[in-house]
Amino acid sequence: MAVYSRAPLAFERGEGARLYTTEGEAYLDCMAGIAVNALGHANPKLVGVLKAQAEKLWHTSNIFTIPNQEKLAKALTDATFADEVFFGNSGTEAIECAIKTARKYHWATGQPERVDIIGFDGSFHGRSIAAVNASGNEHYLEGFGPPLPGFVHLPFGDIDAIKAAIGPTTAAVLLEPVQGEGGARAWTDAQLTAIRKLCDETGILLIYDEIQCGLGRTGKLFAYEWATDAAPDIMAVAKALGGGFPVGACLATAEAGRGMTVGSHGSTYGGNPLAMAVGLASVEELVKPELQAHVREIAGYFTQQLEGLKERFPDVVVDIRGRGLLIGVKLATPNREFMQHARDERLLIAGGGDNCVRLLPPLVLTVEEASEAMAKLERACERARAKAQSPAGTNAA
Repeated sequence: MAVYSRAPLAFERGEGARLYTTEGEAYLDCMAGIAVNALGHANPKLVGVLKAQAEKLWHTSNIFTIPNQEKLAKALTDATFADEVFFGNSGTEAIECAIKTARKYHWATGQPERVDIIGFDGSFHGRSIAAVNASGNEHYLEGFGPPLPGFVHLPFGDIDAIKAAIGPTTAAVLLEPVQGEGGARAWTDAQLTAIRKLCDETGILLIYDEIQCGLGRTGKLFAYEWATDAAPDIMAVAKALGGGFPVGACLATAEAGRGMTVGSHGSTYGGNPLAMAVGLASVEELVKPELQAHVREIAGYFTQQLEGLKERFPDVVVDIRGRGLLIGVKLATPNREFMQHARDERLLIAGGGDNCVRLLPPLVLTVEEASEAMAKLERACERARAKAQSPAGTNAA
């Protein structure tokens, strides 16, 4: 189906932060498959685990016990607020499970009328019908029938609006601690703490979507850890969880998950032996404090250098946003054009809402590679400035 606007590039192999085209050209990858390849391309540990498991067992279904599923679940619960985990194949599936878990909790506690999920503008939670309704982006909803009931959308960052919206039919608040596609906007630590307190006071659940911002990307294992007393009841994760292999997970406290009893949810492929072997190896690396310290170091370098770029190119760079290595650069020139300027410099970056581009490099990016990325970004800024100042660019504006 013609649903993708693809760049005219095809890659045949990758290594670390490099991708190589079918023509042999090397690109510095600062989008990592949209925050997926957190440990770099062809990571030797993940490749070794995948090969070993592929020669033993791929799939059995959840009719049977899957030992690595239990090991990965324990690794995640040991490192987080959660007591239990459901495994799927994607972030969208993790969000679906999170919504169902929240609604089923209130059903199990005698309040079946609590079904409304409060979300925020600029959010992105996936492409299923429920996920796009949770996000509320009109572009993604158009043509797919009337909006589903049970979803409320509020302005990003407005705590007073949340207070006003919570009522007898509210089930949960759903948010990304750092929005990805929405322009790399981050909730403040104080806001997350306030929302957690508000949920406790009103008896509703707090759901975090850390599909993009979680698993080390902000410099802590999960973005919510930066705030005080702001842990969620339910959390969706994916992307970096498999280091490039499709796997997603919904984490929950035992209380929040009390309604998810035998037969209430399931997945044919979710938690399969192949995905669990890779996911376990990925998490073993992502939880290491030294990796998170490295992320903070590289993020600090990028932040400093990007602020300098903003000063030198105020006609191109408007704002620097995000947290850790989920970095948003709001532009004065069209972001799609800027992505092409970056590709012309053999640098890959992602797009984003609010005319932003995102830097989402592998978490193992070196200082030298970060410096190289900044040099390429500077040249991309020069290209953008030159185009804007050309007669054609002036006429287009």
